[in-house]
Amino acid sequence: MDPKAIIPHREPFLYLTEVTEIVNLTSGKGYLELTGEEWFFKGHFPSRPTMPGVLMIEALAQLGAYVVLSNEKFKGKLPLFGGIDKARFRQQVLPKDTLWLEVSLNKMGSKGGTGTGVAKVNGKVACETTMLFVLVNT
Repeated sequence: MDPKAIIPHREPFLYLTEVTEIVNLTSGKGYLELTGEEWFFKGHFPSRPTMPGVLMIEALAQLGAYVVLSNEKFKGKLPLFGGIDKARFRQQVLPKDTLWLEVSLNKMGSKGGTGTGVAKVNGKVACETTMLFVLVNT
């Protein structure tokens, strides 16, 4: 599923290549294919290009936004970060890696909610976090 059909993010700040699964409008899976040509690899770090951890969390948040906005109940809303908790970075994400993403919404209300996310490369956890988001009108 094409993320651009649901979320408003666009290049160069779109960090979701494809959504592969949505389950009961409460969880989702997808991925980000990294070519090595992404803008952040040029300066982070030139001798060992590494995806910044904050962008791994952004990729998870974009998948979470896709799950939220797939629910007709939230049409005309935009999920924004309200907080990030328990973020842990377990391994580097390098050029040519595929970052596999999984998000579960834990609590949802009319004004926001919480979710958890895990990003993996080759089956190994690269990043995991808990996210808080608020819903605003577009």
